[in-house]
Amino acid sequence: MERLATWRSAGLIGQESTDLYTSDDLRRIRLTQFLVRQGFEVETIAQAKREAGLVTSYVELLSSGDIGRTYSLEEASAKLGWTVLTIRSFLEAMGFTEQDAWIDDDDLRALETLKSAKEAGFPEDTLIQLVRVYVDTLGRVAEAEVRLFHFHIHEPLRAQGLSAQEVLEASTEARQRGRSLMEPALLYFHRRGLERAMREDALLHLQEDADRSDPSSQLRAAVVFVDLSSFTSLAEAMGDDAAAEVLDRYGRLVREAVGRNDGRVVKQIGDGFLLLFPKPHDALTCAFTIEARAAAESQFTAVRSGIHWGPVLYREGDYLGTTVNVASRLVDAAARHQVLVTEAVRKEVGSVPGVVFVPLGKRHLRGLSGEVELFEAVAGKSQRAWERPVDPVCGMELQVEEVAARLLVDGTERSFCSQDCLRRFVAAPERYVQPGSTGSV
Repeated sequence: MERLATWRSAGLIGQESTDLYTSDDLRRIRLTQFLVRQGFEVETIAQAKREAGLVTSYVELLSSGDIGRTYSLEEASAKLGWTVLTIRSFLEAMGFTEQDAWIDDDDLRALETLKSAKEAGFPEDTLIQLVRVYVDTLGRVAEAEVRLFHFHIHEPLRAQGLSAQEVLEASTEARQRGRSLMEPALLYFHRRGLERAMREDALLHLQEDADRSDPSSQLRAAVVFVDLSSFTSLAEAMGDDAAAEVLDRYGRLVREAVGRNDGRVVKQIGDGFLLLFPKPHDALTCAFTIEARAAAESQFTAVRSGIHWGPVLYREGDYLGTTVNVASRLVDAAARHQVLVTEAVRKEVGSVPGVVFVPLGKRHLRGLSGEVELFEAVAGKSQRAWERPVDPVCGMELQVEEVAARLLVDGTERSFCSQDCLRRFVAAPERYVQPGSTGSV
């Protein structure tokens, strides 16, 4: 309480000398707690509030307009008829911490909704899973809104030379207008996502086996991992901005190919995508589409893919299990432009016109016990014969007109996308020349 009194005297929370706090005060408290944990002094935060309206604009944007009240967990327990332990389990899933000893009317209404769902028959652990998915997914949505606003609206306003007050007023107005647009957009995209998920659920009902032991969380699917084979080298050589531009083009073509083949982007981590398909044939077609489109891009690096077919476990918006692990290890083992598949994929797909499955034998894959029988899936002979020079520094594949410099090394010609890559190579060729490397794909 002494800490709250200090914050009140600094003007960071309500001015009244009372132990009762409004929901807006609770937001101010949470913001101040966060900033203090990050090492900022109370006076520094108070100065930002006075000069730039930091705390005020934060609260005004989030405020519902209803003063509301706050509740201790014991008070919430009495209202809900739940134990404090149960409430804490849900609050933890909602992103609250042990330091959050108070909740407001919005929080209480959310808990009442969850209680109604539980009384309707949803198991508690299932509801907690759903809450975590909401928190993670919508948290990413909110983060995108805030980050994009900061970089593309707030910072340009500051660059215009406006005063702190003028920037605050313009930013607040833009945020308020944006908020009125964003929430209807979220509802629209949720409905679109629900429509797609229900289509997939209908397919699952038609495909499911009568003896499946856990139909609520397990299904058979084709899992694809796809990534850029030299993205780390490209980012190091060309800088973050150039790498981000390549990643943006790559992400667009991956998502378009997935959409055309009835797949789903489960997640993206850097240049790696985890994709899910109801049938291996769709997964294979998508991998070939991504490969062909990426190969046709200028100033781009090669993609590689791994595909496995089998049971997957659904948990909290993600897919887990051996099938996912095998597909992940396949992409690690794949070379540039290579689509590696397992025997399970080859058998399920069967014969596909124009597609050849080249046996690679059984291999040990990192992190997996035993050996896995692998095949390289090749779409036509022309794709295997296709070659372009590769910049040994950044890994970018080059068309003839994109070669900025050439260098003869031990009888082998090396091609470079820029003079900078050439200088890096000349300074430390041992970093970039692998034994037996020819500098092409």
